Amino acid sequence: MGEVGLSDVHVALRDAARRFSDAEVAPVAAELDESERYPAELYRALAAAGLFGITVPEEFGGAGADALSYALVMEELSRGYASVADQVGLVELLGTLLSDHGNVSQREAYLRPMLRAERRPAYALTEAEAGSDLAGLRTTARRDGDGWVLDGAKLWIHNAPVADFAAVLARTDPASGHRGMSILLVDLERPGVVRERKEHKMGQRASPVGGLRFEGVRLPGDALLGPEGRGFHLMMSVLDKGRIGIAALAVGILQAALEDSVAYAKGRRQFGKAIAEFQAVQWMIADTAKDLHAARLMVHHAARVLDSGMRATLEASMAKCFASDAAVARTADAVQVHGGSGYIRGVRVERLYRDAKITQIYEGTNQVQRMIMARALLS
Repeated sequence: MGEVGLSDVHVALRDAARRFSDAEVAPVAAELDESERYPAELYRALAAAGLFGITVPEEFGGAGADALSYALVMEELSRGYASVADQVGLVELLGTLLSDHGNVSQREAYLRPMLRAERRPAYALTEAEAGSDLAGLRTTARRDGDGWVLDGAKLWIHNAPVADFAAVLARTDPASGHRGMSILLVDLERPGVVRERKEHKMGQRASPVGGLRFEGVRLPGDALLGPEGRGFHLMMSVLDKGRIGIAALAVGILQAALEDSVAYAKGRRQFGKAIAEFQAVQWMIADTAKDLHAARLMVHHAARVLDSGMRATLEASMAKCFASDAAVARTADAVQVHGGSGYIRGVRVERLYRDAKITQIYEGTNQVQRMIMARALLS
């Protein structure tokens, strides 16, 4: 199913991402899921293909495209393997922060190498008591001469086991609440940085997650990204784009689940005929196609609102919430269509089911998305 209204540029980029996903991502997805390996060679190829930093301006090394282009790329890569799309999303968010708020030296030291897949980023926000509620943030950065001293701990941080640098949200003025938070760029080989254990996840297993601890880490004065005290606002400024990206990732999972369900239903025979002839199976496939189509339209609409220069908070939250809920429900149906074989490791729908679940949690849980939607509608 396509969509009326995509430009020739959008179609060309989507098709390029689809070809890359089919040729490079899908063939290694099962191995990456099993081994939990970070596929550095795949990301170098993605960078060479111009699929890192989709919305980052060309002058900084990005593709200079729009949010709709980003959504199309995320969907196609996720159709191959969601962990790979997840990495592209991480690069996109940090690329946006660095291109919008970084100075010249920060862009040269972090942004350009990241977009060439030469430096691996981490986005260090979450803590034991600070996830959806950032008021619980305890990591601090205090001034010391011309520089900073960073102390604290983060958990469940994407790329923490393999990253070269991290954008770390810390309190620089503990008495000022949200206005006292700042972002610091931290080279993770600095003395005092401790990488905690790598976590073993239910799904998206090739996108590594772990903890980071900072024990008196000394940073130069220019480690500050953007103005002091604006870190919370800068992090929030990329959330609409981030949620559109995760929604598009969920759409890619849905697309893969539909394709596999249709193929299996046509080929599997029971009681002397293909199970595609049974209404119970037909309805599960029809519901998957219905939700896929609705989710894709919601994602594209949210991206277009963002591209228009308007705030897309409501639209992004609705798209992320609907697409991720649909991905979990319909990958469960895909497993059901496959019967016993759908429960076996190595069958794609089993992985899709596991990969879908986290989309309801990261970039703001779907319970938080409902709070955002209600606030927007009732305020």
